[in-house]
Amino acid sequence: MGDPAGTPLDRLRARVRALGAPLCLGIDPHPDRLPEELPRSVAGVERFARGLIEAASQHAAAIKINVAFFEAFGSAGLAALERVRADVAPDHFLILDAKRGDIGTTAERQAEALLGQLNADAVTVSPYLGADAIDPFLAWPDRVVYILALTSNPSAGDLQDRTADGLPLYRRVAQWVVERWPEERVGLVAGATAPEQLRALRADVPDPAFLVPGVGAQGGDMAAAVAACHGRRAPGVVALSRAISGASRGSDWQQAAASAALHLQREMQRLGATLGR
Repeated sequence: MGDPAGTPLDRLRARVRALGAPLCLGIDPHPDRLPEELPRSVAGVERFARGLIEAASQHAAAIKINVAFFEAFGSAGLAALERVRADVAPDHFLILDAKRGDIGTTAERQAEALLGQLNADAVTVSPYLGADAIDPFLAWPDRVVYILALTSNPSAGDLQDRTADGLPLYRRVAQWVVERWPEERVGLVAGATAPEQLRALRADVPDPAFLVPGVGAQGGDMAAAVAACHGRRAPGVVALSRAISGASRGSDWQQAAASAALHLQREMQRLGATLGR
């Protein structure tokens, strides 16, 4: 689909435009949730991840791989992750969901691992060590960084809802990110499990792209996610994992994943048209 030339954001824009949907294929291959025919091992995890890319990536604007499901197997898992990464087509947009961020020299090596060795187009990063934990990732030209703001896990509010200078912390984080890095390649992670908060966050910061998790198995609001994901600077994406990967645990798992992804693509197309996008 399209010319693989251009920056990662160029490729993402082209895919969102061609597909008419901001669907992001999430790959979180837990051994306990693999299809019945696959072993509960690193070989099974690799086969599943590569099979999902083969079956469903044509319907997605982006692919998001959770690296922890490979790191858990040690060196064999990292080797499998390299092979999975090699399956991603050159014209695609790959996010490595690693939620990194540490003191400067450590962050430099984290960036080398994810953006250098694995050649990711984008990464997820935590803001809670400050700017010097994020700048090493932005030192890689044209790569995209999604900074955690409003996450979709159940206990996120324990910290993110606490008040800081009269606003919830997640809104303060978002404002800080936008002021500190007014660039199209700096986005935010903003979950769909709290749709009113998601809408308020988009109203606060209209410019950055959002990576929106939490739709599907976590019960997030797809309409709110599609409405909020795109920023004025760059297109956003809505990540779904189990809604696609868990479509079947039988021998038809690849066909089921492809059908689920196509259904979600069409649903997002419909929602986008309703919203006038």
